Amino acid sequence: MKTSLLFRIPRWLPFLILLLILGAALRLVNLTAPPLDFQPTRQLRNSLVARAIYYDLLPNADPEKRALAESFQRAVGQYEPPIIETIVGFTFLLTGGESFAAPRIYGTILWLLAGIALFDLARRISSPTAALISLTYFLVLPFAVQASRSFQPDPLMTSVFVIGIYFMYRWMDDLTSASSPQRTTDFLERKGVRSWKWAILAALFLGFAVLVKIVIVFLVIGAAAAVVLVTHGLRFWKSAQVWTMAVLMIVSAFGYYVLGHPGRSTEYFFSWTVTLIKLITSPRFYADWLGFVGGLLGLTILFLSLAGTLLAAPRVRWMLVGLWLGYLLYGLLLPFQMFTHSYYHIQLVPVVALGLAPIIETVAVQASGLRRGWKAALVAMLIVFIGYQSWAARSVLVAEDFSQTPAIWKSIGDAIPSNANVIALTQDYGYDLMYWGWRKVELWPLNTDLSQVKNPDKNLAANFADLTAGNDYFLVTAFGQLNKQPELKKILDGYAIAAQGDGYILYDLQQAK
Repeated sequence: MKTSLLFRIPRWLPFLILLLILGAALRLVNLTAPPLDFQPTRQLRNSLVARAIYYDLLPNADPEKRALAESFQRAVGQYEPPIIETIVGFTFLLTGGESFAAPRIYGTILWLLAGIALFDLARRISSPTAALISLTYFLVLPFAVQASRSFQPDPLMTSVFVIGIYFMYRWMDDLTSASSPQRTTDFLERKGVRSWKWAILAALFLGFAVLVKIVIVFLVIGAAAAVVLVTHGLRFWKSAQVWTMAVLMIVSAFGYYVLGHPGRSTEYFFSWTVTLIKLITSPRFYADWLGFVGGLLGLTILFLSLAGTLLAAPRVRWMLVGLWLGYLLYGLLLPFQMFTHSYYHIQLVPVVALGLAPIIETVAVQASGLRRGWKAALVAMLIVFIGYQSWAARSVLVAEDFSQTPAIWKSIGDAIPSNANVIALTQDYGYDLMYWGWRKVELWPLNTDLSQVKNPDKNLAANFADLTAGNDYFLVTAFGQLNKQPELKKILDGYAIAAQGDGYILYDLQQAK
């Protein structure tokens, strides 16, 4: 009995388990460190929202701090429904306080679950060997390690999206297999029932992904359109399953983004698409986009994945092409983020991993005819690759020590007189000061790539009196930005320094030198 059970265990299962353990271990490095290792602005924003939810749930919370936490939540705005923030806020309540570990653990679990779905999908379109190597890329790519454990909606969005794509493939596989003329009527009926299951699961997960963050809608539409055309052709409109899937995918996101928050959605569209669409007319945009993504995912790997897309079996090929076309449309409609915001590309990681599977399968077939020594050499190369990527991923996470940062921001918050109105030239939209210093400030505009694109000729210093009206102090913590605005620096030199310390200068706007 034990022997027969042992033989039923797939040979690839131990390797899958080891890869998942490695993926988890990498993401749990520096588990409790401040969330400043990757996209600190976005992580601190989510931390402030989660804190407000936690203080609202906490029965014995200090009323003053609860009111401050709620005001900070309002100040950071609401771009997506606070799903992961609410989960983390409840976790704080259950575990007895705030912890940076909680969102990282959730992100890790979600990414591993998506990895299991990606492996099974890659195994079905290629082989277990190719699927394991594709999964390795998904789990140990340094960018994927950083992004998937960060406290923002993108890891949840991407993980749910991958699972949804997996179910969509199962739906397509069932329907295309059921169309075979050799199948019996009873078999086809069972297939029809099962295809409904896959259809509903795919629609629920993909719809939830779009609800978590609307930007995934482009890849969802691309994949769904390709799969529907493969399975039903131009007569797709006659399928009850297709209409059911469409409704389930759309209803929640439409209700939240269009009906619930139309003003925010319109503002986002005009700010990031209409205003910046001119970027796509420049050849430099495409070069910057490709260079930026190549730096995150590996330029050679990127083109190998595209080649693998073309080599895949026809129905899989169209699904992958749909994903790539969705990504292309996404980039054209949000052009600025394509070469400035790394986390806007996290959803491309599983797409690239799936595209690699057919290429890896071709290599694996060729390698099967080699002698044992050459096979061992290939395995050794793979182990070195995994080891190097894992070490690189870990090195990025431990490269900087942020343990003193909270104390620095707390000291800055303490240095600001109570009830004073402050304008600040500071980083991360002042979220650091809100989170650790419990102080909210008005923001002096930064000199950034975005401001240069939108308002290249604007002279901020000329409007100093108007911008600082009603404020008692001017706080500077972003000294690199101050150096980019020499005219502002000259004006501030004319005011007395009220306080100065590690990482900040506080100017008294009521007292000239």
